[in-house]
Amino acid sequence: MKTLAELAARCEGAVIRGNKELAITGIEHDSRKVQAGTLFVCIPGTHVDGHTFIPQAVKAGAVAILTTREDVEVPEGVAVLRVPELQTALDAMVPYFYDYPAQSMRVIGITGTNGKTTTSYLTRAILRRAGYKVGLIGTIQIMMEEEVFPIHNTTPDVVELQHTLAIMRDKGLDYVVMEVSSHALDQERVAGIEFDTAVFTNLTQDHLDYHKTMENYMLAKAKLFDKVGQPGQKQGKTAVVNIDDAAGATMLAHAHCAHIAYAIDNAAADLRATDVNVLASGAQFTLNHASFGQMPLSLHITGIFNVYNVMSAVGAALAEHIDADVIAATLADFTAVPGRFELVKAGQDFSIIVDYAHTPDGVQNVLETARKIAKKRIIAVFGCGGDRDNTKRPIMGRLAGELADVVIATSDNPRTEDPQRILDQVEAGVEETIGSKHHEKIIDRRAAIYRAIELAETDDIVAILGKGHENYQILKTGTIHFDDREEARAAVAARLAKEGK
Repeated sequence: MKTLAELAARCEGAVIRGNKELAITGIEHDSRKVQAGTLFVCIPGTHVDGHTFIPQAVKAGAVAILTTREDVEVPEGVAVLRVPELQTALDAMVPYFYDYPAQSMRVIGITGTNGKTTTSYLTRAILRRAGYKVGLIGTIQIMMEEEVFPIHNTTPDVVELQHTLAIMRDKGLDYVVMEVSSHALDQERVAGIEFDTAVFTNLTQDHLDYHKTMENYMLAKAKLFDKVGQPGQKQGKTAVVNIDDAAGATMLAHAHCAHIAYAIDNAAADLRATDVNVLASGAQFTLNHASFGQMPLSLHITGIFNVYNVMSAVGAALAEHIDADVIAATLADFTAVPGRFELVKAGQDFSIIVDYAHTPDGVQNVLETARKIAKKRIIAVFGCGGDRDNTKRPIMGRLAGELADVVIATSDNPRTEDPQRILDQVEAGVEETIGSKHHEKIIDRRAAIYRAIELAETDDIVAILGKGHENYQILKTGTIHFDDREEARAAVAARLAKEGK
């Protein structure tokens, strides 16, 4: 608990109107979460202005309002804390309010275009097998040991994130494994977090609607390595970097701390995979590192991208001094991550793979892996998100046309964009490479999945890409429940019923 004056002291130019010695018991920007003693943050959003919710917040128990405006009207007895710039104030105040919880735990941050989720799950599994209590903050969910909580952004905003870290600290967790997005780094959502190990997976085209250029995107990712190299309360900082990726050199240049470079192709790597053999049932390779010599592995997950994900996680584990035997045992038992090359089995005589691949690199990785294990055709169902980087749409279309035998372009999360316009841009790429192969354009995602299942023959692979673990679809009219895995099972059931099976 802090007083309003103590919070104001963290922000240059802050002015208090009202009782400076009010005890603040929480900080919230969602009026529905306000309780007695809360400082309510008024965020002026594009569609909703937080100032309009002041009456609800006060009714729920807010005792003070945080704003940048001078003319805010509040009931008698409610204080106003005015600051020059809201985000700067939150970055300073919120970690302080929670007594910098990240300083009480080891924090592993994972950034990169693809592979963050699988790497985070692998790292969590290794640490837990080593006997540590572990929290995870990722794209799919927040986990505190066995407890699971929903999440709305890959990296939550500073208010939600610091509150989550404080809960993890209070539960006595030893480690936090975090996926750290480029948006979060650019917007300083991770302000006040002292990272101990930073992991870089790869950099491929994504989010250019926000970052505009690949250079900006890369430098946003590099901010994690600036942070891990800064002096802090904890010792033993390490950067774990994929040096087969061209952006790896930039990450290392920003990391003023110990380095673990990993690779398959680059012989200069500290951690290297050799004798790589990708199979339908998994992947076999040997890890090489000075600390343990050679570690032969036979995994239940497949794809060359997962070889890199394993090295990312092993690098993080080595940075945290986890025993090689623990690492090897964990990897031998690891099976899958929800929505990442996830097999859907519903009694059909063909394969269905659901994957989160929503970037050109992701689509290429999944379809190339599917090609290596395919006995017959690959039927690809995919789309591109609306209100996002539209330059990747024809690129993803070209890759699908090249790597699949049948292409069904459909909606992903169209948001406020016209789905037909999105598909026209995707199809422009498909038509460049599809040749005489079959392709269709179906706006309704459910109908597209049903069509793919209808077309599938024995030993084909149906690859449903883009949404993976997501159980919703964002349309212009709102968000609806939608799960590719559920729809695929329903489509198989409908087909088997129609065939009398």
